[in-house]
Amino acid sequence: MALNFPNPVIFQAFEWDVPADQKHWKRLLAILPILHSIGVTTLWLPPACKASNPSSNGYDIYDLYDLGEFSQKRSISTKWGPKTDLLALAAEAERLEIGLVFDAVLNHRCGGDAKANVMVVEVDKNDRTKNVGAPKEIEAWLKFDFPGRRSKYSSTKLTWHDFNATDWDDRTQRNSIFKLVSGGKDWAQDVDKTEHGNSDYLLLNNLDYTSPALRDDVKKWGVWITEHLNLSGFRLDALQHFSHGFSNEWMRCISSNARRRMLFLGEFWTGNVKLLTDWLDKSFKGLRLYDAPLLYNLARTSWAKDPDLGSVFNYTLVQARPNFAVTLVMNHDTQRGQVMDTPVKPEFMQLAYALILLRRDGIPCIFYGDMFGICGPYSSPPTCWGKLPDLVLARKLYAFGDQVDYFDGRHCVGWVRKGIPEGYARSVGMAVTHVASRLLQKRMFVGREWAGEVWTDLLKRKSVEVVIDREGYGVFPCQRNSVAVYVWKDAEARERFPVNMNVNIYALGR
Repeated sequence: MALNFPNPVIFQAFEWDVPADQKHWKRLLAILPILHSIGVTTLWLPPACKASNPSSNGYDIYDLYDLGEFSQKRSISTKWGPKTDLLALAAEAERLEIGLVFDAVLNHRCGGDAKANVMVVEVDKNDRTKNVGAPKEIEAWLKFDFPGRRSKYSSTKLTWHDFNATDWDDRTQRNSIFKLVSGGKDWAQDVDKTEHGNSDYLLLNNLDYTSPALRDDVKKWGVWITEHLNLSGFRLDALQHFSHGFSNEWMRCISSNARRRMLFLGEFWTGNVKLLTDWLDKSFKGLRLYDAPLLYNLARTSWAKDPDLGSVFNYTLVQARPNFAVTLVMNHDTQRGQVMDTPVKPEFMQLAYALILLRRDGIPCIFYGDMFGICGPYSSPPTCWGKLPDLVLARKLYAFGDQVDYFDGRHCVGWVRKGIPEGYARSVGMAVTHVASRLLQKRMFVGREWAGEVWTDLLKRKSVEVVIDREGYGVFPCQRNSVAVYVWKDAEARERFPVNMNVNIYALGR
């Protein structure tokens, strides 16, 4: 669904420290009309399947088919809420024509129901191709019977045949990486091999997609949940850590059975853009990848003493493959305190979001924590000085047409969007300037048809008025560490700015 909109925007609908109060689906339901009004076209949902811990975010996945419906793992609901609330959210999203992207955790399982005796060999944690010691027998929690579900939706049970590694020997009460050797098992070879020798193993009980029963059941689940929740896409967690052949097969299966064009977002987290383009070259053509190199560039630039804004897109996926990049500034893994903590300087956040929201290339993904704030041990308020909703709405209304860049300075860059003949953006256009040092200005061409007209910054209540000269140029000023977004002062829907998003999301849906 997101791809049917001229300016799609993905909203990551959670942060790592959302309270485990089982009310999150209700919160999202309450806020959905507001998100829709400013231009959000797709919600990236958190992992909604039953986890081994009722308070966890769902990446310790137990049962694909339990969406908060069955009494399993000490709870009926997931952290996010019961299935009934999820279905209500899905129905409202369909009514508003907002797409839902489901966070699919297909790499591993956790919380087995019974133990199995298996032959394993311990491997080096830094090089999983190197064995440590001789094969031995351990007891591992590799039997998944899903007793609370009683075979509803699927009768498939998981056994040791469906795994090739685990991290726990219950017999010795010891944690390590144990590769199964029973039945001639080995690592998947069609995974990333730039880290740890072979990246098949990430954590917990690693799934083995050479198992025909497992492959069939996971494909069946994908078709089932797409129909069940009326999904428009999936985020594939830890994509480089499980069989590339199977992920391609899985995406083709989902696409061929879906009623709409599906959006697949792959999490292959690396700062090396060549690894990303190489992966895309051999992948299902509907796959898009998160632009981690751009996020790293934004973070580095934000903290630099002498930042070079003109080079921020160098060696990024959106530069190399603009139609296959999902651009972002922050997510649940890069927020403070998490495994890939990548802080962007607070003063730079507004610039960073303008760079992904108001340009032509890439699909931008905005982060829940930047819109509504972050809870937990590193709590923080919404970023961008509260202007993120304005930037999203500016994308919806005015960020159309050809793009002309003015990336000719280190400390001040800009670009112009030419507009299109119809809609809110008809012959309006947009001029954006960024400044990372003192007050600067950028002379940019917007078109001779605008000679004598006044353009103003829609992010300011009282903006400088820029009069376009007879040659079609305007001189657009911008404050230090800031963004200015200029449009014609009489542009249609100009009165919708500033956006009033003074919402305490945790007071909603109670």
